[in-house]
Amino acid sequence: MSIIAKTISAIIVEQSERFYFLQKGEDLLRLDKTEGEYSIGDVVTGLVYVDKDEHRRLTTLPQQATLEQFGWGSVTDVRRDLGVFVDTGLPGKDIVVSLDDLPLEKELWPKVGDKLYVKLIVDKKERIWGHLAWHEDFWKLAGPAFDNMQNQNLRAIVYRNKESGTFVYLPDNNMLGFIHPNERFSNLRVGQELQVRVIGFRKEDRSLNLSAKPRAYEMLDADAQMILAYLQSMGGKMSFNDKSNPDDIKATFGISKGQFKKALGGLMKAGKIKQSQAGSELID
Repeated sequence: MSIIAKTISAIIVEQSERFYFLQKGEDLLRLDKTEGEYSIGDVVTGLVYVDKDEHRRLTTLPQQATLEQFGWGSVTDVRRDLGVFVDTGLPGKDIVVSLDDLPLEKELWPKVGDKLYVKLIVDKKERIWGHLAWHEDFWKLAGPAFDNMQNQNLRAIVYRNKESGTFVYLPDNNMLGFIHPNERFSNLRVGQELQVRVIGFRKEDRSLNLSAKPRAYEMLDADAQMILAYLQSMGGKMSFNDKSNPDDIKATFGISKGQFKKALGGLMKAGKIKQSQAGSELID
């Protein structure tokens, strides 16, 4: 029976300058000396794997991803013909998440630095692979969201894409959320980390509706933000509108009338102001 990716105990039988060598049945395993001080005859417990040099290794370092449980890993490389390499904490070894586990559209694949929630699986050739968590696994991981989180900014990690939208995990809150296609500017990658905003609560499953788009005022250009700040400093009203004298606009705001009209248009489109013959005012 294979011991690859399993936690076992083995006895140290010899050592070199860099490694302890442990015996487990017919297997001779390496343990890096940086993981602790031991003596010949000591029994050490750890997880067994094969490193990139094809040596059988044992590590005592804590492992989040195992055969039995999922854990987070960081993407270190992408191979379009194979899949993505993920660092799950095994010394000298990144595991591969197969292209069979990834979206058909390669533009939705993770990039270097993205985060994946995986567990280990071993094939018939004793190769360790990473298996992506499914929707059901995230439901087991996450707790319920609350209905008082409107407009909060949260950190999210994409774990699933469908035509209906994007499913995300909120690692700082241990909750789940959903981003409708209308609430994002582009397709999101599996493993991508992003900032989202709460726009609703899904009572039926106690998850959150989210937006990956900035608030309207965050999309305003510098001129519009300056005018908005001026309006706020004037108590919400000003005598300027798109019919105002260009020289007066230049003297007050330092921009041309064309720039001023464009900025006013952006503020009105964002629902921030309204105009009248008397000028402009903020909308509550």
